[in-house]
Amino acid sequence: MKLLLTSAGISNTSIHNALVDLLGKPIAEASALFVPTAIYGIPNGGDIVRRVICGSLGDPFCDLGWKSLGLLELTALPTMKQELWVPTLLETDALLVGGGDCQYLCYWMQQSGLTDLLPSLLRKTVYVGLSAGSMVLTRYGTTYSNHTLPVETDKSLGLVDFAIHPHLDHAWFPKNSLANLEKVAATIPVPSYAIDDQTAIKVTDGQVEIISEGNWKLFNQ
Repeated sequence: MKLLLTSAGISNTSIHNALVDLLGKPIAEASALFVPTAIYGIPNGGDIVRRVICGSLGDPFCDLGWKSLGLLELTALPTMKQELWVPTLLETDALLVGGGDCQYLCYWMQQSGLTDLLPSLLRKTVYVGLSAGSMVLTRYGTTYSNHTLPVETDKSLGLVDFAIHPHLDHAWFPKNSLANLEKVAATIPVPSYAIDDQTAIKVTDGQVEIISEGNWKLFNQ
């Protein structure tokens, strides 16, 4: 399993180098699929998706110079035959999963069948998460409540046995101070990483490594 769980994308040289290391080749020689689904769970999602793809919003993610870049919209997959999209998914080098609403993303990962494919997919494909796209693999997820999903719907998949709290001390997220995130971490029975937008968590076959040019904190270790 090869994961690069970021707060905001490929925001610095250290995180970029970690991605190249996981891929085992230059980004210019690698294919990628972008999953925008979580973004549709927040206001102005459609425009945000466009800006993330174009690289006009946030740190580099889709616009890293991939050899090829495709779009995998999970909400469409239940109505499609698997032979139309599963082969492409299994052949891609990197799965880029965007941020937004964890609960909405988790639901559609399950409904689309992607969750069932992850164990075999992640033997060779690098999973690159951004914010909610990172949190959904952990033991902790959040929701914006901008959808009509049942309250009891899963907010994360629990594929790794820790929690992530992204955007530490970010001006856009005033509740994400270190003190506030420590209080949240105290309610979660697993280790919790608070990470800022210059930090990522690299997971290689269960081995966890912090990649950072910024600030981070591990709680409940």
